[in-house]
Amino acid sequence: MKTKEIIFTALLIFIPIAITAHLLKWSALVVFITAGLAIVPLAAWMGTATEEIAVVLGPSLGGLLNATFGNATELIIGFVALKGGLINVVKATLAGSIVGNLLLVTGLAMLLGGLRYREQEFPSVVARLNASAMNLAVIAMLLPTAAKFTSSNMSNARIQNLSIGVAIILILIYGLTLLFSMRTHTYLYNVGLAEMKPGELAEANLATDNPKHRVNIKFWIGVLLGSTIMVAIESELLVDSLKEATSNLGLSSLFTGVILLPIIGNAAEHATAVTVAMKNKMELSLSVAVGSSLQIALFVAPVLVLLGWLIHQPMDLNFEPFELVAVTVAVLIANSISSDGRSNWLEGALLLGTYAVIGLAFYFYPAS
Repeated sequence: MKTKEIIFTALLIFIPIAITAHLLKWSALVVFITAGLAIVPLAAWMGTATEEIAVVLGPSLGGLLNATFGNATELIIGFVALKGGLINVVKATLAGSIVGNLLLVTGLAMLLGGLRYREQEFPSVVARLNASAMNLAVIAMLLPTAAKFTSSNMSNARIQNLSIGVAIILILIYGLTLLFSMRTHTYLYNVGLAEMKPGELAEANLATDNPKHRVNIKFWIGVLLGSTIMVAIESELLVDSLKEATSNLGLSSLFTGVILLPIIGNAAEHATAVTVAMKNKMELSLSVAVGSSLQIALFVAPVLVLLGWLIHQPMDLNFEPFELVAVTVAVLIANSISSDGRSNWLEGALLLGTYAVIGLAFYFYPAS
């Protein structure tokens, strides 16, 4: 058993501990920490189950399943927080997930991969396509915020209606990116797959139709459903204890949403991206890290806007200007570094340094 798997297995103990802490009314800080730790292995199990089911479904349906459930943890946490009326936390978590994947995960992958290999390569055409999609995501966040900021007649109802329209467009664009990557231009995304050893595709959370790999479909469907239910339960505990716990820690809800919650929700993907990069598979590492950012921006955020409309919670795409600045900075530097299709350890350090500066800025940013 690999070190990563041992760690995730050990963290499963926090599932019953978090529930017990809630039932016995232990401190909110204990509930928050244990629930957060419990979500980490559950997210990993969801990813593994999705991958195994995708093997049976085949490349097309399997890719669609991965594209849909790839960020299910963030979607569940976001919906629970949205239902609880913590709309600002939801927005902060969305912004933080994009920033974290582009800077922290990609930075770690490039740094640790670059320390092993002098220079690593990945398809520059895919990097440019991803950069264009991320630019669209920034525009989608910028315009509702700018409309609210520049017009005193822009009511909350108008902002929400604008956000619903933008959300629908983003979901359509996300569907087109899936069509592009899984149907019309699959050859752009299959670079290096033929050289992969058995088992490496699963580690990268990508589907494979290896005939020697037998899957117990009923078991993995059960694991996926069970993990999803437990993530929802633990997310309820996490969100319910969030305000009091972060207050005890001296942290603002903004810092918690932008920094802490995305790390909890993305820990499994973080580990996968870094591990694959250290095996000199940077194209796969970026498909996990950048692909996750795109899914958050083009699918998870729009879905949460629509869900907020359905449950009468005024979720919109009017972000805090400071959050928008952080996302824009992350997209700009990530696009700049990845545009040439090559990476090294210094570029990874630059991304990590940017993330550290952003983290410090949000830590010292006064609570509203």
